Amino acid sequence: MAILVTGATGNVGRNVVRRLVEAGTEVRALTRSPRPAGLPEVVRVIAGDLMQPELLADALKEVDRMYLFPVAETAREVVALARQAGVRRIVVLSSGAVTAGFDSDFHLPVERAVEESGLEWTHVRPGEFAMNKLALWGPSIRAEGVVRDPDPEAAWCPVHEQDVADVAALALLEDGHCGRAYTLNGPDMLSHRRQVELIAEAIGRPIRFEVVSRDEARENYRKQGGFAAENADFLLGFEDYSGGETDLQALEEFDPTAVGPSPTAEEVTGVPARTFAQWAHDHAREFLPD
Repeated sequence: MAILVTGATGNVGRNVVRRLVEAGTEVRALTRSPRPAGLPEVVRVIAGDLMQPELLADALKEVDRMYLFPVAETAREVVALARQAGVRRIVVLSSGAVTAGFDSDFHLPVERAVEESGLEWTHVRPGEFAMNKLALWGPSIRAEGVVRDPDPEAAWCPVHEQDVADVAALALLEDGHCGRAYTLNGPDMLSHRRQVELIAEAIGRPIRFEVVSRDEARENYRKQGGFAAENADFLLGFEDYSGGETDLQALEEFDPTAVGPSPTAEEVTGVPARTFAQWAHDHAREFLPD
């Protein structure tokens, strides 16, 4: 029996695929852009879109377990089709925002669809992805050697996407994780300024930190396009997780150090979670000009 990985060319999905292949498991990879997918040759790559669940029959045939990328609009239909096809376990890529009570519209409906299906389930809830910094800061670092950010001392614990994938792969491969929701963060609380310093150390080049207003940062991100433009309002605190207006005063007064220790992948894998410094080293080339 095979394991189906949806969102297989995403930052987490492609690492889940690699871990499963290393474990000797038959893997099917569902992606909207199969050529070129850049996945191991032994993987059967299937073109598909979770927004079109009626076309997933071939991908689900003889699949026993499934890694589910979150698409709330079709989650119930996709899960129902998976159950009909004989899938018995689903691992959901969710979000730490569910744990914190901020997300009721995006990841939570996917979690509930899987839980209510009667199938075995595990939710993997990463907090802030370190990869966000590549999307937000990468263009200006490559072009000018600068980061323009409104909150140099804002801090959190960015998580390495490989840690998220490692936990998801274990939940797919091993028993003992069903009925669990794993919230995952990085091991260190780091300010934006310190994160920029660590990226500079990784690439061996200085990076200037330029403090700008939130409005200026939003305009810069909108000009970048892609992930930065699409998520600028949320990431800069102009809107909450559901697209509503944010209480900026409460945001500014929030003290992340008061939250307490953040759970990491080590609690699941038994291996120390990867640091932001390691993440920066792993992605150093992507911060350098072509």
